[in-house]
Amino acid sequence: MHGLTRFLGDTPLRVLVRLLVLSFIVGLVLATLNIHPFQIYEWVEHFVLRIYDMGFAVFADAFNYLVAGALIVVPLFVLARLLRLGGRRRPE
Repeated sequence: MHGLTRFLGDTPLRVLVRLLVLSFIVGLVLATLNIHPFQIYEWVEHFVLRIYDMGFAVFADAFNYLVAGALIVVPLFVLARLLRLGGRRRPE
């Protein structure tokens, strides 16, 4: 029981009463604003689906940026390595 009290931050009965009071207040505010629980569920579902859909588009865009950047960076890197290799003389 001590571990549960430490996890909850107070005794289970007090936490339950606090949650009931907060739930009632939030429910009252939502009813005043004419917002229903299923609307909240639909908003969250829509939000998650949009993030999910955008997520794959982000990966496709990131891949395109990677390829475009590599077309510039890799040849410059190879050229710089060749110039450094050609300019360095080894002691004989």
